Amino acid sequence: MSRVGKKPISIPEKVQITLKDRFVTVKGGKGTLSRTIHDAVDLEIADNNIKVLAKTDTKKNIALQGLTRSLVDNMVTGVDKGFERVLEINGIGYRAEVKGSTLVLNLGFSNPVNFELPKSVSASVDKNTIIKLESIDKEVLGQTAASIRKLRPPEPYKGKGIKYAEERIIRKAGKTGTK
Repeated sequence: MSRVGKKPISIPEKVQITLKDRFVTVKGGKGTLSRTIHDAVDLEIADNNIKVLAKTDTKKNIALQGLTRSLVDNMVTGVDKGFERVLEINGIGYRAEVKGSTLVLNLGFSNPVNFELPKSVSASVDKNTIIKLESIDKEVLGQTAASIRKLRPPEPYKGKGIKYAEERIIRKAGKTGTK
C-alpha cells in the first residue's frame, strides 16, 4: 500500500487549484503550472486539501497514486515557494558567468561552453564557481542541473569538474611508484 499517496496535500492560502477534464492547473505567487492526471487516479479537492485516490487497488494504480501525489505536491510547493539547486565548479581556471538566458562555462576545453537555460529556469553565479539555479518546476530544474553537471562531471583523482553542492566525491589514490 502506498503511504505517500494516502497523505493529503495542504493548499497554502495564495495558491489556487483548478481541475477540469483530467487537467490540473496550479496558480500561485511565482507562476502557473499544469499537468494531465493519469486515468487510474482521481483528485478530490476539499477544505484546503487535495486527496489523490486510486480507482482500483491494483499494484500499478497504487504506485500511480503515490506518483501523482508527489507531482501535484511539487507543483503546489513550486508555485508557492519555488525550488533551488546549487552546483559547484572545482578546478583551476574553471568558471561560469550568466549572459542573459545563457550560462557561459569555462571548463578546460579549448572554447567556452554556452548552455542555453530553459525559459522557466533562472541562474545566478557567485564567486565565479557557484551556480544557483531557481525554478518553479522541480522536474525541469533537476534535468537542467543534471545536464550542466554532465558537461564536466567530477573526476575521482583531483575532484575537478561540476558537482552538486551536497554531493561528496569519493577520491581515489593516485599511482604509487615502485621502489
